[in-house]
Amino acid sequence: MDIRLDDLNGAEIKRLLQEHLDDMYDASPAKSVHALDLSALKQADIRLWTVWQNDQLLGCGALKTHNSEEGEIKSMRTTNAARNKGVASTLLQYILGDAKQQGLTKISLETGTQDFFAPARALYKKHGFAECGPFADYQPDPYSVFMSKTLS
Repeated sequence: MDIRLDDLNGAEIKRLLQEHLDDMYDASPAKSVHALDLSALKQADIRLWTVWQNDQLLGCGALKTHNSEEGEIKSMRTTNAARNKGVASTLLQYILGDAKQQGLTKISLETGTQDFFAPARALYKKHGFAECGPFADYQPDPYSVFMSKTLS
């Protein structure tokens, strides 16, 4: 697997991110969808990586930096063909490593409470994330689970 910092200009990543947004709106009420669209992901405080096997896109994930100590995982997604093959774990470890290199000490995320999001919650728990309260600009939401991890 090859992990690359992505400029978000390729057709493959645009399709994957649109699929991600579509699924988020199908799974959650619109007011509870916190997934970012393509233009929001191009902000200076966000870096997005893609995972490739040869010329096949397998997944993506982003890190949003909130301040000098805290960041947030955004837009974690694997393609249907890449599910349950370790792509998300590999990418998450990569992003956490990058966060440590930046000097971040805490990484948080928001995901859903519905069954659709159970694999995501399991992935994050497997990598040491624990449930927490809302962070940054998030508000309590019955459709959201907030998780964080302290980086050592």
